[in-house]
Amino acid sequence: MALVTRERVRVDAVRLERFVADVLERLGMPAEDAAITATGLVLSDLRGHESHGVSNSLVGGYVPALRSGHTNARPDIRIISETKVTARWDGDRGMGYVVGHRVMQDVIRRAAEYGTAWAAVRNSRHYGMAQYYSLMAVPHDQIGLSMTNSLSAGVVPFQGREPRTDTNPITIAAPAGTEPPFVLDMATTTVAGGKIANALRDGVPVPPTWALGRDLQPTTDAREALESGLMLPLGATKEGSAHKGSGLALWVDIMSGVLSLAGFPAIATDPGEVGHFFGAWRVDAFAPLDEYRAMMDERLRDIRNTPPAPGYDRVYYAGLPEWEAEQDNRAHGVPLHPSVLVKLRTLATETGAPFDLD
Repeated sequence: MALVTRERVRVDAVRLERFVADVLERLGMPAEDAAITATGLVLSDLRGHESHGVSNSLVGGYVPALRSGHTNARPDIRIISETKVTARWDGDRGMGYVVGHRVMQDVIRRAAEYGTAWAAVRNSRHYGMAQYYSLMAVPHDQIGLSMTNSLSAGVVPFQGREPRTDTNPITIAAPAGTEPPFVLDMATTTVAGGKIANALRDGVPVPPTWALGRDLQPTTDAREALESGLMLPLGATKEGSAHKGSGLALWVDIMSGVLSLAGFPAIATDPGEVGHFFGAWRVDAFAPLDEYRAMMDERLRDIRNTPPAPGYDRVYYAGLPEWEAEQDNRAHGVPLHPSVLVKLRTLATETGAPFDLD
């Protein structure tokens, strides 16, 4: 049974994942690939990243891309060149979750053997929530890294007036002992683009640090922000050190776009192409695992135990809010906007997938 809470409907995560996988399989994806993608999408919603979950990525992006052939439902994902600890891959226009999952698995396998491993990927598609891949390394007692660029520009570099990069996220996940893992997942913009779309759907303004309007001035109108396509780098302003966000975005382009030879927006022949970069370090290649875990727990607790500033109840470290959200949402259901449930019901009718989410 679905429960409504704060303009959201709580939907059972297992049922939602099964429904998403069924839809994707009916759109031509192999069952295993559909399941991987469904897991990633639902995990995004479970961990509070609605901007990369079922509402935006599945309905607004992945389904149309599969139907049009923009995303290859059955890609031939292959290694172009490699050494023992590096590889460059071609994703054959495959679903980003499928490409990224396969490549990160290989990175983890190589790191388990050699202590560290790295991979660059070209010719892929949008790969969803970036932390999905860095988190894959954590159960293997490895530190995982993931980043991705896009060959479509939507972000204005510091002091610029035209977009030259995209949101270009970076994520790193580090295991701990008894503490939830440290998971940094950040766009190199002030916010992920999907959150502007969510604000428009919810009928709320956006902060002026998120995007520029058509007049190249900061806007609080979500629709204008989406239509202008002029998002701001992390920091947003000179006083906020926006040059740092622009520098990070360019670094992601170098690692994901140049090193893989996927390219970058200004030279794109396929604006839908995406480049990725993945890495992993085996913890015990550096320090005894038990000692690392003990010190990592101490480090994270030190942050948690920081006295909160006025107006705040507590201090978090990166990854803790997502971990807590996931525990709550697995127990009580994934929160979806009511309009998303309507779209999923329509998708069920169009594909013939059984609908049991309400």
